[in-house]
Amino acid sequence: MATLRDIKRRIKAVQSTSKITKAMKMVAAAKFRKAQQRMFELRPYAERMNAILAGLAGSLEGEVHPLLAVRPRKNVEVFVITSDRGLCSAFNTNILKAATQHIAELRAEGFEVTISAVGRKAKDYFKRRNVELRNSWTGISGKISYANAQEIAADIIESYTNETVDEVIVVYNEFKSVVAQKITITRLLPLAPIAAADDVLPVFNFIYEPTKEEIFSRLVPKNVEIQIFRALLESQASEEAARMSAMENATKSANEMILKLSLQYNKARQATITKELMDIVGGVEALKG
Repeated sequence: MATLRDIKRRIKAVQSTSKITKAMKMVAAAKFRKAQQRMFELRPYAERMNAILAGLAGSLEGEVHPLLAVRPRKNVEVFVITSDRGLCSAFNTNILKAATQHIAELRAEGFEVTISAVGRKAKDYFKRRNVELRNSWTGISGKISYANAQEIAADIIESYTNETVDEVIVVYNEFKSVVAQKITITRLLPLAPIAAADDVLPVFNFIYEPTKEEIFSRLVPKNVEIQIFRALLESQASEEAARMSAMENATKSANEMILKLSLQYNKARQATITKELMDIVGGVEALKG
């Protein structure tokens, strides 16, 4: 049975843990607000830019830009976005599980699959399973900049234009709310033409100035950068939201444990006092006899 000293030591340890998790929640909340604001500011621009370019691609004749070229799928690249750090509940576990399942499905269909990843969690995950990554980026979690998206986009664009890969799939956590993130698996390249819809620019015969080749040579790579930047920001906001919720739950669990340990301590202390009183009474009765 645990002694009073042992219980008291455990209470102090749990109290220290509670203080740490509470502080981590406050830090995550501050980071989350900044990440959420950046993500909300970029999301409408990224969605509209992608929709307009996809709509315009439907009016083009011939191959205007290599990134618009749709080739027979043989080699598929899966680009996975995770975090560098843990303590964010099932944030990384869920995304890695979904990515692994999608990779297995692609290979079952006969495609050659290469993998690139953002985040130390993804890098370590695939390394433990002896899966070679084509490329990886770590150390950017929590401090994502547009330069990071440009670097990643340049690598992916080079692989696609060199025909090393025929399709690029992005797997990331899309932010929905503080308590909900949606695992998103979407095609990044090629930017295929889509049918005209209410929220997409209708298909017209546009007059391009200076030329449609020059316009698309600038806009299409820029769109790839924007879509990657959006995925990174969505993932960052989701990560901080998950960490904030995880630390809140950890703090609640610690406080509940402190209450249980305090009750256990009081019961043990009361039992000790009662035993000592009984020993005293027994001693007095023995002296009387």
